[in-house]
Amino acid sequence: MDEEIQGSLRDEHWTKAIPRARDRRQSGWLVWVMVPLLVLGGAWSGLSAVAAGSVRSLLFPVVFSVGFAGLVWMLRSATLPAAGVGLLVCLISALVVVRVPIGSGVFARPALSALITLFVLTFAATRFGRRRKEARGLAEARSGRRASQVVANLGVAALCAAMGRYSVGWYGGCLAALAEATADTVSSEVGQALGGPTWLITKLRRVRAGRDGGVSLAGSLSGVVGAGLVVLVGSRGFANWTDAGVVFAAACAGLVFDSVLGATVEEWGWVGNDLVNFLSTLFAAGLAWLWL
Repeated sequence: MDEEIQGSLRDEHWTKAIPRARDRRQSGWLVWVMVPLLVLGGAWSGLSAVAAGSVRSLLFPVVFSVGFAGLVWMLRSATLPAAGVGLLVCLISALVVVRVPIGSGVFARPALSALITLFVLTFAATRFGRRRKEARGLAEARSGRRASQVVANLGVAALCAAMGRYSVGWYGGCLAALAEATADTVSSEVGQALGGPTWLITKLRRVRAGRDGGVSLAGSLSGVVGAGLVVLVGSRGFANWTDAGVVFAAACAGLVFDSVLGATVEEWGWVGNDLVNFLSTLFAAGLAWLWL
């Protein structure tokens, strides 16, 4: 995975405030700390599912997760190592089952439904206005997201999902992290594609589109809508709409927190984008967990 991160960064023209070597180290640490935790989370979730039912209860989660990871890789939305991390995230999400009057498979797994919604929205947003973003040097690499990016955006949600069967707070943290990650990606991609006035969130002065900590009306609105859709799809895991409202508020707060970090510690060169994304999902999940 380190080789993947290094190779990707060598091929890109570096424009970030953080030194490239420091950013690479931070991303590498994030991967090597979080992936073992995700493996443990997947094993724990699988054992819990077997204890509550039977070995056959693992069939759908495993088959679906392998197929989904393969599809993501074939669509070039993620590199092969990133698809492997995504498989772990998908497996954990698929093992969170709620009892519903009607529905089975994906429909009885709200965390998995929310994860699929995240993928569809971010896939569409990343490709929206791609030529314009490439001309500005803002487009994502065509090889897809790296393992560190998947960990940064989905790692917190997966770990919360592993605990989601035990309390509504943990599931709320999972959904808030997924909604925040969706909002962040959609707002950035749509805002960069459409352009328009962009302001630095901490000083409210005009900056170029794509600037760390910059927010635009179109980007922010699209991000909030994306978060709302993820929460709506995942709300089947709650007993009432009040809980869903709390999660939506936490996700929006996480989106603001992401922009503040981008305008401060990221712009100062202290942390890289992967760590900013990880901390923002952690912030959103923490708020939801505390409120619920």
